[in-house]
Amino acid sequence: MRHNQHFEHLLKRHQLKRTEARLRVLELLVNKKTATSQPDLESVIADVDRVTLYRILNAFEEKGIIHKVFDLNGTANYAICSSDCDEHYHHDEHLHFNCTNCKNVYCLDEMDMPPIVLPAGFKLEKLSFSATGLCPKCANK
Repeated sequence: MRHNQHFEHLLKRHQLKRTEARLRVLELLVNKKTATSQPDLESVIADVDRVTLYRILNAFEEKGIIHKVFDLNGTANYAICSSDCDEHYHHDEHLHFNCTNCKNVYCLDEMDMPPIVLPAGFKLEKLSFSATGLCPKCANK
């Protein structure tokens, strides 16, 4: 119940209507340890159609609730943003780790990323850090 109140507050803060489908998507994304794709979400919440799920993910991304990261196959995966994000600024400049064995994508928020200083005239709009290798579970097999 506590999660539900937090999610309702999150939706209200971002001027999004509270719907059961939105609450379920938030619950799934918060409880995942890895980023997840739309097809994976579709398989878990089969009663929400593909178009509705696409619109939910798109609205969440636009409002700064989630961010998109691509896996090794180029498939979009989604993960919850930090509480600092909003529709004007995504603070998702952290390392995204793609496991080459299990194909999971991990957001490594705790990693300090180096500052990026661009040459004069360049304006940074989006930044992405990614790495590939084996996650701890796969490395220990």
